[in-house]
Amino acid sequence: MATIRVGVQVQPQHADFDGMRAAWREADELGADTIFCWDHFYPLYGEPDGKHFEALTTLGSMAEVTERAQIGALVICNSYRNPELLADAHRTIDHISGGRAILGIGAGWFQRDYDEYGYEFGEARDRLAQLKADLPRIKERLGKLNPPPVGDLPILIGGSGPKVTLKLVAQYADMWHSFGDAEAYKSKNDILLQHCADVGRDPSEIERTWGLHGDLGAVADDLVAAGVTHLITGIGGDGRGYDLGPLRELIAWRDRVNAG
Repeated sequence: MATIRVGVQVQPQHADFDGMRAAWREADELGADTIFCWDHFYPLYGEPDGKHFEALTTLGSMAEVTERAQIGALVICNSYRNPELLADAHRTIDHISGGRAILGIGAGWFQRDYDEYGYEFGEARDRLAQLKADLPRIKERLGKLNPPPVGDLPILIGGSGPKVTLKLVAQYADMWHSFGDAEAYKSKNDILLQHCADVGRDPSEIERTWGLHGDLGAVADDLVAAGVTHLITGIGGDGRGYDLGPLRELIAWRDRVNAG
């Protein structure tokens, strides 16, 4: 069985920046394999005008204060920044972190971000079409930058739309992220396997990462049995900082599974 990895999304909302910084350090010391933020301008739940921080600058700080975990956003919204800039910023974050950056990206969906910051929200198909156009630009720019990334700088694509998103995963992604139960994973993975066959991609090259919602014990074993190898729990702020209890539980579960 493949080695299982686990991560945490320290959601940059409802907390002070010092609280986020402390949570990243603690997650790193606990042994999380990956630490993520997200890319929004306002909280997704709780007080809608509560504390919140921007993703790329947050990632620069995360890169500086952690030592071993891979870091990234789950996920960057493609609509908010020029694709060449996104590539360059992540290359720079990769250097700050010593080669631990992940470029996580998705088409975008949170309309308030778009409306408040002056981006055109449009239709989902338009945002997906833009992601399809921008991914090759990101790959091309990564190949031109001097100096190049230190590490592999894997591309993670978030989402599970069967016609466009999963085809983009097959074409461009080193990691694929979505969420749901084991049956949802299996049905979406079957579609991904077909896209991989269609484009000549070895599906084993794509790490399956999956978001956990609710009780760990109820879903984690089933997801791993279905083929997921990387589970990620999300933790929101509690006013000033974060309670990493769910991550501790997830790491203990990982260690038991990997020990056989």
